Amino acid sequence: MKLPFNLSVVLKRIEKVIAPFPKAAMFELYERGYTTLFEQLISCIISIRTLDETTIPVSLRLFEKGRTPGEILQLSPQKLEELLYGCTFPGQKAYTILGIAKAAHEKWNGELPADFNLLTELKGVGPKCANLALGVTGKDAGISVDVHVHRITNRWGWIQTASPEQTMVELEEKVPHDKWIDINRLLVPFGKHICTGRLPNCSTCPVLEYCQQVGVGKHR
Repeated sequence: MKLPFNLSVVLKRIEKVIAPFPKAAMFELYERGYTTLFEQLISCIISIRTLDETTIPVSLRLFEKGRTPGEILQLSPQKLEELLYGCTFPGQKAYTILGIAKAAHEKWNGELPADFNLLTELKGVGPKCANLALGVTGKDAGISVDVHVHRITNRWGWIQTASPEQTMVELEEKVPHDKWIDINRLLVPFGKHICTGRLPNCSTCPVLEYCQQVGVGKHR
């Protein structure tokens, strides 16, 4: 018999259990001092379809050469692609990053606007990256939905959605605004190490009594 879902309890338990594991890439980079909206957005672009274990060193390598729009614009597309080696689609991401840097430099005097709508108008910037960059930098809380957030919240049976975009809409309605950024901060490492895609660790999960285990066949 499962208990009625209690988000506050669930998040507190998850925060405790993930403490020994590495932080999600964007939060780790923020703690290392990469705190501007531009740096966070660029790192999120790098992270698309790329593991955190790769995102962090690639981001650090890039930021050694440039951390501001003006500095990034001094790099050629070829050089930028070289610096992005290791992440997925480095050539495509190089042009996306240059486009973001150019817009920031020409439209906003080198400072990206803390505005979801304006950020998502930039080519290559989707809701996930816009929300995550805004949330991590504290400019504006946003729920960023990746594969982990989408899978876990549906596995709980708390929501029933078919896509990350639908999940974002549902969570924004259900989650108190002051906990929006916690969704990504906590559920990404939880999904990587405990509530995994295949063979989740249900036997040691701290929130099993609240989870409907939707779609779970075999588990550990």
